[in-house]
Amino acid sequence: MKTKTIRQSVMFKAIPKEIYEMMMDSKKHSKFTGAKADISKEVDGKFTAYDGYIDGINVELIPNKRIVQKWRGSDWPEGHYSIATFELKKVASGTELIFTQKDVPEDQYESISKGWIEHYWDKMKRFLEKKKLNF
Repeated sequence: MKTKTIRQSVMFKAIPKEIYEMMMDSKKHSKFTGAKADISKEVDGKFTAYDGYIDGINVELIPNKRIVQKWRGSDWPEGHYSIATFELKKVASGTELIFTQKDVPEDQYESISKGWIEHYWDKMKRFLEKKKLNF
């Protein structure tokens, strides 16, 4: 099977800890996505997101700095996982998230690439804006 790599960079007006928690805390993840998530905070721990569409295993966790996960969609070929890496860097305006996802099935590359923007980055930004407005 042919695969491709997704590379994206996104800026958030929040500290790295907030972004890390949004990705790794089940309640916060469920709140910003609007879908159930069950996320272990341990290396080798399992996670699911988007009502079970996404599942995987945590490979490396450096709080507030780096998340590496074996990641797959439920409609992917049996047993095939990609490696998703989230690097969090503190910058003057907040946090730069540098995202890489290796081994994405080529026929799903476009939809997964757009999906990260629509279902993660945009929703995270809206969630953070609402949070700021409530203070």
